[in-house]
Amino acid sequence: MQPAISAKGLGKAFGGGWFSPAKQVLTQVDLEVLPGAIFGILGPNGAGKTTLISILATLLHPDTGRARVLGLDVVKEARKLRQRINLAAAGAHFLWCLTVEENLRFYGRLYGLGGRALTAKVEGLIDLFQLREQRRVVFDRLSTGLKQRLMLAKALINDPELLFLDEPTSGLDQDMARHIREEILRLNRDLGLTILLTTHNLREAEMLCSEVGFLKEGRLAARGSIPDLQRRLGLGDHLSLVFRDSPAPLEYGRLPGVLTHRIKDARVDLVLDRVETRLAAILEAVAHAGQELAQVKVKPMDLEEIYREITH
Repeated sequence: MQPAISAKGLGKAFGGGWFSPAKQVLTQVDLEVLPGAIFGILGPNGAGKTTLISILATLLHPDTGRARVLGLDVVKEARKLRQRINLAAAGAHFLWCLTVEENLRFYGRLYGLGGRALTAKVEGLIDLFQLREQRRVVFDRLSTGLKQRLMLAKALINDPELLFLDEPTSGLDQDMARHIREEILRLNRDLGLTILLTTHNLREAEMLCSEVGFLKEGRLAARGSIPDLQRRLGLGDHLSLVFRDSPAPLEYGRLPGVLTHRIKDARVDLVLDRVETRLAAILEAVAHAGQELAQVKVKPMDLEEIYREITH
């Protein structure tokens, strides 16, 4: 199967001159994304996330390396590629004096739409992103959240095969952010749309992405599914067993799903691969040992832990 995105050795620097060296933003980034995936790029500010997306979306040329998206070279075949992809970037910018509807029509025409096809597409996107009340409001008078909705609507105007999303729910209220996430999942599920997104919302990445990659100082420090990264880094769900007297005499390291454990006084702290599938067996083992529990605490692992481990 041909990758939807294939990048080898991508590098990009900005600035540089008589008095200051160029700042290296990306260094030897290799990336492969399969068709139909939702792949998340995570990392702190300045890690190179937006620069990477901009190169893959044909907005920037890499200084080193090569990339192909949907089988097309992002530099040599940029014009062909732009017809098949779209981008929703943070901080939406549109023609300030045009209304929501006029902006969507404008971008639809840029992609060759016209007549009834354009009208149907615009009406569908206005409904999808709940913009009917604002359809005749000029862009400059929209709130940040409404501008974000318009940006996402524009990104679907050409029915792209691959969608780049840069902070897709930034500036949205909780209800609209949930609606956008549901729509991202629906587009991926129903249409097989491949999506590459950046986000600072680690829970969002956990909800949406089949695989994630972490950028640190311009390099792809790690990538994989969240369960895979969890196993490789020894991170997982936390289970604390507090006994009334002393801990049960068990080989805790051999209990199902235990990655690490620590015993202190009457408390045993376990790190598990998946607490929801392991808890019953562990509690059964404790019960068979005959020691009475005073308290059981569960703290599910989240992407924040993986993020801290990789980027710090």
